[in-house]
Amino acid sequence: MASATLQNSVSNPPELVFRPSPNFSPSIWGDLFTSVSIHHNNQIFHGDEIEELKMKVKKMIVATEPSMIEKLNLIDSVERLGISYHFEKEIEEQIQILHNSYLEIMESGDLHTVALCFRLLRQHGCSISTGIFEKFRGSDGKFKIVDDEGMLSLYEAANLRTHGEDVLEEALVFTKAHLESVAPFPRSPLKEQAEHALEQCLQRGVPRVEARRYISLYEKLESRNNALLKLAKLDFNLLQMLHRQELGELSRWWKDLDLVSKLPYARDRMVECYFWTLGVYFEPQYSGARIMLAKTIAMISVIDDTYDSYGAIDELQMFTDAVQRWDMKEMERIPDYMKITYKALLELYDQYEQELKLQGRSFAVNYAKATMQEIVRSYNIEAKWFIEGYMPPFSEYMANGFITSTYYLLATTSFLGMASASNEAFDWLIKKPRIQVANTTICRVVDDVATYEIEKKRGQSATGIECYMKDNGVREGEAMEELKKMGEDAWKDMNGEIWKEKSVSMEILKRIVNLSRLIDVVYKNNQDGYTHPEKVLKPIINALLVDSLQL
Repeated sequence: MASATLQNSVSNPPELVFRPSPNFSPSIWGDLFTSVSIHHNNQIFHGDEIEELKMKVKKMIVATEPSMIEKLNLIDSVERLGISYHFEKEIEEQIQILHNSYLEIMESGDLHTVALCFRLLRQHGCSISTGIFEKFRGSDGKFKIVDDEGMLSLYEAANLRTHGEDVLEEALVFTKAHLESVAPFPRSPLKEQAEHALEQCLQRGVPRVEARRYISLYEKLESRNNALLKLAKLDFNLLQMLHRQELGELSRWWKDLDLVSKLPYARDRMVECYFWTLGVYFEPQYSGARIMLAKTIAMISVIDDTYDSYGAIDELQMFTDAVQRWDMKEMERIPDYMKITYKALLELYDQYEQELKLQGRSFAVNYAKATMQEIVRSYNIEAKWFIEGYMPPFSEYMANGFITSTYYLLATTSFLGMASASNEAFDWLIKKPRIQVANTTICRVVDDVATYEIEKKRGQSATGIECYMKDNGVREGEAMEELKKMGEDAWKDMNGEIWKEKSVSMEILKRIVNLSRLIDVVYKNNQDGYTHPEKVLKPIINALLVDSLQL
């Protein structure tokens, strides 16, 4: 419940304004990251060893001696261990060689090899037909059970299916049933891998989270390469120090803003905001981009709560108009409590402009401002629906909901600090290409299903589920299933666009895919892990930012 002091600071008497009480829990992290200590000696001590290991792994990747099948498994391990960013050029060269000669592998390879080849090629943007799996089907057209490793690889490959790929639809059902039947049996690294894959397939997993988990699993494999393992552990710990530094800087910035005490209706989730940016890009070259994105997420979270949980209609309209004009003089026209957020917002984007001007990229801020203005307009529409009790048609809800999902804003902002994101990349994004529409669809429908019960208790009628039920005359369960199907269809769009979209680089496309992966993880099992991080995000954040790997 907002304090009386805050309520009395607005232009309307509090007794005339209906203000729902969100009752968000406080941050679970306290000051843990505000004064985090960094052991720079470790970085110096292991620096030479890391460089030696990188040279060793690079030679392994480009070597001509191993068979392509061995090379496939090597590249897969390097990527899953989270160290492929050191060898992007070398891996890409090997992928192209593989793409030019994959038919030989398909003819002689077992199911594991063929499925792995298919997955790696598609993940790297190469076109490859599903016809390669026909030889693993019997005369009845059904898949044959082979070894567990082959079943697991086929399952992971099937999660890259696109529309109309019936063979992969069948493979997904078949392999899932098989893995569910073997997962409970005596533990082994492969069984552990299968159990995890059923909970979180590779294609929808957050790369940094999956790398942390896979390092622990890879250590148990008899076939492990100790040089790879050592490099993965050292690199993880080294990057973790950088990530802690960044989060420390952000935590201090957030504490200095002091929005938590000034605006007690807003969620205090700086650490979770930073985790979101690690999901988009964890590599060291994106350090500045992470800082910008995390600050923007924290700011939009406060603005979202202002529209969703506190502001009155006339106040929200004032704030919306002020953001459209984007002028510090507008502070005179808005309620006192909104001035805090408005001033912080404009100063933040001024800071972005100053930083990017030094890089010759200040043009990027205009795109970021435009999406911020857009989302504020859509938040205002949504707030009016809620306060006035209006239930829009489902199509109208979704058109506005794509914007309030925040994923147009976050995709654009993720490019802000990327040196490679040109004018052309931003222009491509604002035209709402199919992969970005898929991205916002996934965010919208997964969020709607996960938060439906809470929103219903708040008396919110303009939800995706309610609007769909009204439009189509169906029950709650049917509406939920239909929204989930929309999410699955959007993933098929996403998977297809990874190898069809050629207007921008894979580096740009990865940001879009990673944003969708975050939704799959943060809202796992219909839980809102951002608002309530205790169960979903706390163990993940501990693994990434608190607990170092034992060498």
